[in-house]
Formats: sequence, C-alpha cells, structure tokens
Amino acid sequence: MKLITWNVNGIRARQAQLQELVASEQPDVVCLQEIKATPDQVPELLVAPGYWCYWHGGGGYSGVALLVKRASFPEQPAFAHPAFDHEQRIVVASFPQMTIASVYVPNGGKDFPAKMRFLEALVAWAAETNRPDRALLVCGDLNVAREERDVHVKLRKPNQIGTRQEERALIESLISGGLTDVGRTLDPENDELFTWWAPWRNQRQRNIGWRIDYVMAGQPLARQALSCVSMREFGLSDHAPQVVRFEQ
Repeated sequence: MKLITWNVNGIRARQAQLQELVASEQPDVVCLQEIKATPDQVPELLVAPGYWCYWHGGGGYSGVALLVKRASFPEQPAFAHPAFDHEQRIVVASFPQMTIASVYVPNGGKDFPAKMRFLEALVAWAAETNRPDRALLVCGDLNVAREERDVHVKLRKPNQIGTRQEERALIESLISGGLTDVGRTLDPENDELFTWWAPWRNQRQRNIGWRIDYVMAGQPLARQALSCVSMREFGLSDHAPQVVRFEQ
C-alpha cells in the first residue's frame, strides 16, 4: 500500500500538481490538508478517475480531503468527522481493518488554547480508535515539531509555538497511545528530515525548515512500513508531500 499526505496550501493553485503526483505515484490513499476550498470549487477532482473522493472544506481557509483508490478498496469507505472537528480540520475513512484520518492541526498563533484543545481531543480519539484488529493511520500537518532537531538550528527560538513542551507532550501521547512516527522510525539519524519551509530566502532550496507533517501508524501496520520519503523538490506548496509505502 502506498499513501501520500500533503498540505497543498490551496488545492485550486495545486490541482495540476496533485494530478501529476497521483498519476506518477499511483497511491492507494491520498490525505490532503489546507485545501482552502469548498467541494464545489474543485469539481474536476471530485470525480478523480479511479478514486473515492471526499472533500471537507469551507472556503479560503483550512479544509482537508481524502482520496482512496477504488481498485485497492472496492467498497466505498465510510467518511466521517470526529465530534471535535472544527474549521474542517479532520476527515476519517473507515474500512473493515483500517481507519485513516487526514488531519490539519491549528497553527496556534492566533488561538493557542484552541490548538491545545484540538490536540488533546485528537489524542483521546486516537486512543479509542486504535485497536489490534483495526490499524489506525493519522496523517497530516500536526503543526508541532516533535523534537528540537525537527527545527533547523537557524530557526530555533525559545518557547515558540510549534515547539513548546506542552505541544510536544501531546505528540508523545499519540505515540505512547500506540502509534508510531513512521518517518522518524525509518530514518532515525537524519537531523534534516524537514517537511515545511518558509517561502523566502531560498529556505526550501537550502533545506532550512521544520518537520511538522507526519504519518502515525498503529500496529501491526507500522511494522510493515518500508519507506517514507519527503518530496522536497516537488510542487509549489510550502510543504512537501510525504510518500509512505507499506508491505500490505
């Protein structure tokens, strides 16, 4: 199984790039964040050939989506939103043996307590949802750098949002609750494993960024992870697509 998660930073600006990515990678599942569009603003993608599609957006802010390949999942998945969803920030696809969530955690710059409430609810929901008989995948922009090395040394500042102890503690709660940080597990020594770059001073080209996009997998799926690639050179979003392959 191949999964892609990508914060597109505006699907209408990234539509051709998404279509190129899907055509070249042929993923089984695509999780998108920050689509910044209502469903009727992306009609071409609503009927993406060969995919079950669910778009969850309210306009020019936030929004998430899931695309699921019909050949891999012949039965249409049940799409839903946990009760803590607000501002179109999470959509869940449920299958007989798997649950996949595309998540866009608030940045927290305008309302840090709201970010913490969302993360706390996400941790509680994941603990309830992740079961041995139904693997859970939490994919997307969590807007937290899990470790100090997940922010380039030139960008580190004391107590900045996205690196605070209480935020990181909640990411660790996801992991202690049974999820695996697939990217870090597969590349444990890489201190430049970034997924987001500010769009100025060639920071992307120089790889001066943050790691805030994740694929978190429950067992036994996490043990089947083969690779996780951050496609830094692809597309014009400020985030890179994360491409993960699993054995199954």
